[in-house]
Amino acid sequence: MPERSPYRVAIVGAGFGGIGMALALERAGIQDYLVLDRAAELGGTWRDNTYPGLACDVPSNLYSFSFRPARWSRRFPPREEILGYLRALAEERGLGPRLRFGSGVAAAEFDERHAHWNLTLEDGSTLQAAAVVSAVGQLNRPALPDIAGRDDFTGPSWHSARWNHDVDLTGRRVAVVGTGASAIQFVPEVAKTAGHVDVYQRSAPYVLPKSDHPYGPAQQAMFDRFPVARKADRLRIFLYGELLTSGFVLSPKLLAAPMAMWRRQLRVITDPELRAKCIPGYVMGCKRVLFSNDWYPALNRPNVDLVTDPIERIVPGGVVTGNGSATGNGSATGNGSATGNGSATGKGSATGNGSTRPADVIVYGTGFQTLDFLAPMSVTGLGGRRLDETWRDGAEAYLGITVSGFPNFFMLYGPNTNLGGNSIIYMLEGQIRYVLGALQALDGEGPGWVDVRPEVQRAFTTWVAAASHTSVWETGCHSWYTTASGRNTNNWPVHTFIYRHRVRRFDPASYELTRLGTP
Repeated sequence: MPERSPYRVAIVGAGFGGIGMALALERAGIQDYLVLDRAAELGGTWRDNTYPGLACDVPSNLYSFSFRPARWSRRFPPREEILGYLRALAEERGLGPRLRFGSGVAAAEFDERHAHWNLTLEDGSTLQAAAVVSAVGQLNRPALPDIAGRDDFTGPSWHSARWNHDVDLTGRRVAVVGTGASAIQFVPEVAKTAGHVDVYQRSAPYVLPKSDHPYGPAQQAMFDRFPVARKADRLRIFLYGELLTSGFVLSPKLLAAPMAMWRRQLRVITDPELRAKCIPGYVMGCKRVLFSNDWYPALNRPNVDLVTDPIERIVPGGVVTGNGSATGNGSATGNGSATGNGSATGKGSATGNGSTRPADVIVYGTGFQTLDFLAPMSVTGLGGRRLDETWRDGAEAYLGITVSGFPNFFMLYGPNTNLGGNSIIYMLEGQIRYVLGALQALDGEGPGWVDVRPEVQRAFTTWVAAASHTSVWETGCHSWYTTASGRNTNNWPVHTFIYRHRVRRFDPASYELTRLGTP
């Protein structure tokens, strides 16, 4: 593609947010844009994550754009279908010529004299754009735990978001560190063939049943013949999510029904000691609520142990825990012996002050670095102001989209726009419409920029903080939703429909519009 500069819009990231933004520009007749992504293809988190059992935990009819419903095979689609959906969108709308892969953005610096952004790519090349839309997401940089000796392990190890498919886990002793949203999907799959699986848990998750089922021919025909049926299902899913959100943002007393569902699901764990280890020590929703029908049965398997003693260190042949206790079901009967280091027994041996549990492979299901929203891209705004320094006490942005002092820079899925109980695609559609309105507001005589007024951003940040204080996310547990000080920088603190109302249209009164050549 021949170089053109400056572009009207540069979109950074080719996941749901970036592709959705590109589609909106196309519908608005704006074709002077470019989508940049460091990877070799589109897809975002659905491209990067390939672990076994990967599927969406939001029902398919809501985890898709409202303007482009899909013919999903089941209620909760697997990764391959979601990735196929994004590829189909790009192909149908002819986005290919405007997608530039292998082009990660290392730095973005605003040129006030020319009213455009200078982008430096990771390969050293540069380009300019009047506006930048960051769609890099929050769940794209794996977080590895700071455990002593992690690099001393002699067997294969990897983060679940960078799954090593070259390693056959059949009959092997597998140590899984973490019990978050990824682990509850891949552990049941790994346990089917592994010799033994040790699951190291720091805090137990709330796991609700997942009402998953294939869409049979009759249901597919109904959706095809009566599109309103699919829309009605989409609305029903959304309203259920808002009901769950009510318990998160209004009062935990409203979580009585989900708590009852969780307790019923937990009954599959009959061993009292194991069940006790599956009971969270925090209010439901303070950490991410998970959905699975396989997690608790997997913990019941004879070749799975749930280890809750703190990990002291990693050694060449396994994991050393504090006092050596674990709850599980003994040796890996039924799957034979683990290859590599002997039989796949459950308990391990005591060494020194701790207990060493042998492992052939370690998989880290330890989440992502979520608080440095745009890293590793550096962003420099008016007067040389750096965004990472502006955010040194925690990220903030007006409506999660714009930051004062960084004109014509817009974020999708930015600070305080994550959700605890609904679909992020619903949030993205509102953000995309808002950003499109801002870009259209720039149309006129000569180049210029819009910059959110600092007092508007301060008022919004103050409101977010006040609303967060009454939510479950600031009830004392530590999660990726909050900073080390306990401040909520990730989640939207009230109902989702309120956000969509606030971003229903661009609000120019909240911004300063500057044109080159005007005082």
